[in-house]
Amino acid sequence: MRVGVGLTTVGSRSVDFVREAEKLGVDSVWCAEFWAGDALTPLAYLAGRTSTIRLGTAIVQLGSRTPAMLAMSALSMQALSEGRFVLGIGTSGPQVMEGWHGVRFDRPIRRTRETVEIIRLVSARERLEYDGEVYRLPLPGGEGRAIRSLMPAAPIPVYVASLGPANLRLTGELADGWIGNSFIPETAHVFLDPIREGAEAAGRDVSELDLTVSVGVELTDDVEEAGRRHAEGYAFTFGAMGSATDNFYNDAFARQGYGDDVRAVQRLWLDGDREAARKRVPIEIGLRTNLIGTDDMIRDRLRLYRDAGITMLRTAPGGDDVDTRLSTLARLLELVRDVDAEARAGRAG
Repeated sequence: MRVGVGLTTVGSRSVDFVREAEKLGVDSVWCAEFWAGDALTPLAYLAGRTSTIRLGTAIVQLGSRTPAMLAMSALSMQALSEGRFVLGIGTSGPQVMEGWHGVRFDRPIRRTRETVEIIRLVSARERLEYDGEVYRLPLPGGEGRAIRSLMPAAPIPVYVASLGPANLRLTGELADGWIGNSFIPETAHVFLDPIREGAEAAGRDVSELDLTVSVGVELTDDVEEAGRRHAEGYAFTFGAMGSATDNFYNDAFARQGYGDDVRAVQRLWLDGDREAARKRVPIEIGLRTNLIGTDDMIRDRLRLYRDAGITMLRTAPGGDDVDTRLSTLARLLELVRDVDAEARAGRAG
């Protein structure tokens, strides 16, 4: 398994953190986009301050840019970074798309498919002609014409953030990688079976995909306190990251056996009892979606991710300062190497 790091904001301290993480051997850095800064500008800056670490978006929001604009940005990033860029895309949700961007949240799976296909046409320097359900290029009846990109052709790895079965199958069919969230390795089949189905239907092997999931990392002996704290952080996800009827994260946890819990948390949150909502989140969710505890405990969790087929962990190392976060990250890298070495020894035996 490889280790990446995730960023939600970028400033001088986070740039220092990424540069030191690169020295430690971290595979990639992933920049988020929600309703703060965008995901691409910080990565462009990091491209000039780093040399080997891969630079990924996790994610850029589909619908906020045209597919051609995404392709243009991706090709620019690939040139600036000398081939280190990964385009992670996702549909976000109706609250963000309609409330923040003023774009209708409709046909998200179809929009994802068409966006990926258009990006690949542009990045291969094909003339941009596309007759889709969401996008028709050039627009019929107008004065537009099919144009070929002036940028050199360059492969753009496209990773898709998906949670629902249909979008997971699409990921297996089309994507170069999966940006996974809400993932519990004990119930990995909820996510990986649809990805495998999509890959096999397209004549692919699931091993062709880079399967990445996000985890927090905290080395501690006080497992209960840390697990409780991480669990309570999910109250916002269950209560506010969606409407009363549509919450993709809640649906994902329901498919993993936590339906009653997430519905109860959501009700408390929407009723305005935020403290009760935080306390209602089961501690198991905090512990099972993150790497929390002693070295031995984290090794055990890493084995579950490895055995499930996860190829990279997008991590958020705990700590109040850069040095502490780097120390946590360095120790995690050692533990991952230990677990990978076990697997190699087992195959050799």
